[in-house]
Amino acid sequence: MNTADKHYKFINSKTGYVIYYTSLSASHTPEELKAELDKIKCQVAIKNGIYQGTVYWEELKEY
Repeated sequence: MNTADKHYKFINSKTGYVIYYTSLSASHTPEELKAELDKIKCQVAIKNGIYQGTVYWEELKEY
């Protein structure tokens, strides 16, 4: 993975489990990032058969 990318995890809020990881280019504007993350959130919810409102994302910070 490119270190210039931003890395995200998608979490099922009912179980607390991470259900998906993704990386997006850090060159996107904040609006483009949010739009792409919302699109992925919808896809993850559909794929897992859960309500979209129970899925949220967090940026993975470098440690």
